[in-house]
Amino acid sequence: MAESGNAFNRTPQSERLHIALFGRRNVGKSSLINALTGQQVALVSDVPGTTTDPVIKSMEILPLGPCVLIDTAGFDDSGEVGDLRTRRTHEIIKQTDIALLVTDGQSLDDEAAWAAMLKQADVPYLVALNKVDLMEEVDPTLLNKIAKRLGSEVIAVSALQGTGLDLLRQTLARLVPEGEKQSLTGHLAHAGDTVLLVMPQDPQAPKGRLILPQVQTLRDLMDKRCTAICSTTEDIDRTLAAMREPPHLIITDSQVFDIVEQKKPEGSLLTSFSVLMAAQKGDIRFFVKSAMAIDRMTEQSRVLIAEACTHAPLAEDIGREKIPRMLRQRVGNGLQIDIVAGKDFPEDVTCYDLVIHCGGCMFNSRFMMSRVMQCRRQGTPMTNYGITIAHLKGILGKVSLP
Repeated sequence: MAESGNAFNRTPQSERLHIALFGRRNVGKSSLINALTGQQVALVSDVPGTTTDPVIKSMEILPLGPCVLIDTAGFDDSGEVGDLRTRRTHEIIKQTDIALLVTDGQSLDDEAAWAAMLKQADVPYLVALNKVDLMEEVDPTLLNKIAKRLGSEVIAVSALQGTGLDLLRQTLARLVPEGEKQSLTGHLAHAGDTVLLVMPQDPQAPKGRLILPQVQTLRDLMDKRCTAICSTTEDIDRTLAAMREPPHLIITDSQVFDIVEQKKPEGSLLTSFSVLMAAQKGDIRFFVKSAMAIDRMTEQSRVLIAEACTHAPLAEDIGREKIPRMLRQRVGNGLQIDIVAGKDFPEDVTCYDLVIHCGGCMFNSRFMMSRVMQCRRQGTPMTNYGITIAHLKGILGKVSLP
């Protein structure tokens, strides 16, 4: 179940199935996650409240495949620190693809409240009755009682003895959403197509490495049996001249949309890595519609820029410098722009005239969509980097959407 090889051979965390374990203190969540992984991933103690911040572990677990297992603090924690831990546990729901609600069968009031929250968030969940090794026998009446109260199938397990773990894995696998998600390039590329990737190598591109969206796009094209040709912005003329036929599709960095658009052959489609990521993980139509809010802005408007990465900003950072500069050139220097990074995101976005998000390559789809749905509920337009830049440069209508 463990993974081998270096980071380049592993499925990115954002592309893995996220399984979170929820439950009261000392019901054996940490023991169960260790038993499922076959490793000492989480700290186990008889002292309630040992788990504080969520513990995240990437694993390969059959028959589930590449997973992220998340061990959370007990949702019955109390006190000032306990309340903080519980709030962090609440936040995990936003990125959970499948939830495992762990109980010892002693009390179901807290579990019922959390089951209701999971249902409201549309997160599929399964109940694990843990510590059955402490029972003389597993009473079917108890299992039925728990299933009825919590609205889910119940699997009797013992993290200590390994009882029921195979059935637990098999049942979790049945909760995985049916059907594969749309490929990164969607309908824009098909087998046999030639695709040109224009990838500027600026300070944002670490020496010796490609950024994650570029790597994922290349893999997507390989899976589709496309011919992928890579070029920098400076070499695009030479690359196009060396090709026998114009590329069917050109994928570029959003920052050089206008340069590539001017050089692109007439019959070639044009899109960006950021647009592809937004279409796969977010709501691309909502993003395009929301970008029109830029045209209504004044110097009294307020914008939130959110990026998934928590890297130290470098010179000419796209989210912290380039997009703010372009917006203020259009609207005026009085435009207020706030910036958040990583998992920081305000609970109330109604004070903003527009939220501009990065492509979200570091987030899984459910987490990204939780932010989209929050903005929708609160009536705040939300778009992304690529769509914003294309609109500001007047070429959004020429960009192909997956």
